[in-house]
Amino acid sequence: MLDLLIHNARLPDGRTRMGVAVQDGRITAIEPGLSPATAPAAQVVDAGDLLLSPPFVDAHFHMDATLSYGLPRVNQSGTLLEGIALWGELKPLLTAEALIERALAYCDWAVAQGLLAIRSHVDVCDPRLLAVDALLEVQRRVAPYLDLQLVAFPQDGVLRSPGALDLLKEALKRGVDVVGGIPHFERTMAEGAASVTLLCELAAEQGKLVDMHCDESDDPLSRHVETLAFETQRLGLHGRVAGSHLTSMHSMDNYYVSKLLALMAEARLNVVANPLINITLQGRHDSYPKRRGMTRVPEQLAAGLTVAFGHDCVMDPWYSLGQADMLEVASMGLHVAQMTGQAAMRQCFDAVTTAPARILGLDHFGLAVGCEASFVLLQARDPVEALRLRAQRLGVWRRGVQLAASAPRTTTLMLPGRPAQTDFLR
Repeated sequence: MLDLLIHNARLPDGRTRMGVAVQDGRITAIEPGLSPATAPAAQVVDAGDLLLSPPFVDAHFHMDATLSYGLPRVNQSGTLLEGIALWGELKPLLTAEALIERALAYCDWAVAQGLLAIRSHVDVCDPRLLAVDALLEVQRRVAPYLDLQLVAFPQDGVLRSPGALDLLKEALKRGVDVVGGIPHFERTMAEGAASVTLLCELAAEQGKLVDMHCDESDDPLSRHVETLAFETQRLGLHGRVAGSHLTSMHSMDNYYVSKLLALMAEARLNVVANPLINITLQGRHDSYPKRRGMTRVPEQLAAGLTVAFGHDCVMDPWYSLGQADMLEVASMGLHVAQMTGQAAMRQCFDAVTTAPARILGLDHFGLAVGCEASFVLLQARDPVEALRLRAQRLGVWRRGVQLAASAPRTTTLMLPGRPAQTDFLR
């Protein structure tokens, strides 16, 4: 007898009436027509002809700051630089207990939304490394139900901030997974480029992945992604490096971008755009017309790059909104990038499911035989409808164990001659 059978499901690739069999936390079969009669199971779920999706994955987040909105004050301007300054004010006031509690609360939200893997940048420029130790503790606690990958992030610049390099190395020694950076925040373009070389060499020496905040600027001359692609190629880090934000690409001239995309593709550089925050923080110095600021997602996808969308912030010094909903993130990305074609909309769904899983190295995520039995049942019939509705998460499973459930979304109507309720499905 199987541990779990989900039958009568639609899959993101368009297959219908599919059954997914689970044994010992793994998917053992995905076949049309699997039913309780042909595949008895201890737990049987009728998907009701709705969409069974891989879990959502957030490739870029800041869990050390999440849910700190209003501490010690509110970001009145809503700008990136005031957010950085506000984080500097908050850091000395942080306690491990409060940080852990906020992060655990956010992970509760994440699981409820079917978000089962998060890559979080953690600031290493505090000599106490308080946030590092706190998030390592959170990582340990949530491991049974959520993959939390940590990036050693020198928020104040690895060369600009005294002692930051030693602190970053210590964070890696304590168990942080990924090398981060922020070259555009160094004092000069030259120091920014030097920081990319330094950090990529460190990652190569230690066998670590790399994920850099790179060119989060409206300045078309902020071109550290070129150095990041070069160092990835030089050090043989192909496929192991991500450039996050890359918003300056929105402002670069097309000829230079045509060269840059080829270099990025040669290095197999991964890209993480953060639509909610990019559209909020970029273009602040423009009058009209205003730049959107998000990186060139359609062109990067056309060049063969793996592109994911990240949430980046939820109720913190930089962003006062959010609820761990990756469908909200994907919907914003779809609109900002004008990706409204049928195939493009599905790429936006992939950008919060399968693409970030690849970037994080989560080979066990996916709807395939042998993969971890982690998935989300959505109140939608296909990925486009899921994006349109920000679909209700009817059920969330991790390794075959159900973690969360929600009632279907319906609204009672009292209209003469019309149905008694609607669920907004087409």
